[in-house]
Amino acid sequence: MNQDQHITKPSEKKYATAVFLAGVFGILGIHHFYLGRWAMGVFDLSLSIMAFGFYASEYFLIGVCLFLIDLIHTVFVTYKLLVGQYKDGQGLLITYPGQKL
Repeated sequence: MNQDQHITKPSEKKYATAVFLAGVFGILGIHHFYLGRWAMGVFDLSLSIMAFGFYASEYFLIGVCLFLIDLIHTVFVTYKLLVGQYKDGQGLLITYPGQKL
């Protein structure tokens, strides 16, 4: 697929599903797996697991910091999804209904 097709062809992934997954399961990174961004999904899920692990142990502050990093990342990705600027694993835009390319 050449560069021009990335500009004119939207992703086949559903906008509403991606936004729902990001909003409900955002800190776990489930939306990344749905969108085919596996490395980002594994990173996000690992960050969440480490945050909860540190939070439950004697390293409470590290857990809180990791959770905040994950939360900020999730808010950023969800915003990009909402405004139609986020791409799936193939580099195609996840477009909102009626979005022009």
